[in-house]
Amino acid sequence: MSDNRCDPVSPHQTRRIGPTRRSVSGVYMFRRETPIPFESTLERDFLIRAEFMLDILDVTPQPVRIPFTDAQGRPNIYTPDYLVHYRLGDRSYDDYPRPLLVEVKPAEAWQTNWRIWASKWKIARQFARAQGWQFQIQDESRIRDQTFQNIRFLERFQRMHFASEESQWIVGNLRQMGSTTFHYLLARHFMGAYRANGVAHIWHLLANRRIDCDMSRPLCDQTELWVSDHAR
Repeated sequence: MSDNRCDPVSPHQTRRIGPTRRSVSGVYMFRRETPIPFESTLERDFLIRAEFMLDILDVTPQPVRIPFTDAQGRPNIYTPDYLVHYRLGDRSYDDYPRPLLVEVKPAEAWQTNWRIWASKWKIARQFARAQGWQFQIQDESRIRDQTFQNIRFLERFQRMHFASEESQWIVGNLRQMGSTTFHYLLARHFMGAYRANGVAHIWHLLANRRIDCDMSRPLCDQTELWVSDHAR
């Protein structure tokens, strides 16, 4: 598998984010390796969601500065919030997943101010298209969705500890099966008094991306599980 990025430029953070009184700001350790600043709880939740997704390679904050003319005819600079890079995987370069330039904005804010912000978002789409990227505005409906609710549920299992041999046994059997339901995997590996421990262990494997599922659906006994090509 290859993790190559396929964008024609190599963006880096162009604007430093400092403390703000308008909202909650801070730094999120993306995959415990890269400190990424955020300026609101919605941006923080965007990063939490992106971190969990196996097809996302990394996220660049404040990646580019785009000149534009605002609604009053004045020259200005627009700095989108993030650039998301996706894994190439086993796809050809002709079919690579295009990087995504993202503006994180609460729904109430963009719905109120869309006429004012329309000019900068139009130029952002044009800029992204020229780079071979996509541009997208993400609000609560895209960020705090069912996937995010599942991630929050799994957080309680993430730091639990289980025997590595047992984890390898579960993951290995699941890989051999191709896919199966949570209920079947639990019944196959954990019986009787061990069932409660088994429930936690399987969710732990999912929380740490050793196994995968369709995160857009509520997690339950019938959740279909498999081992992804990008599993950690």
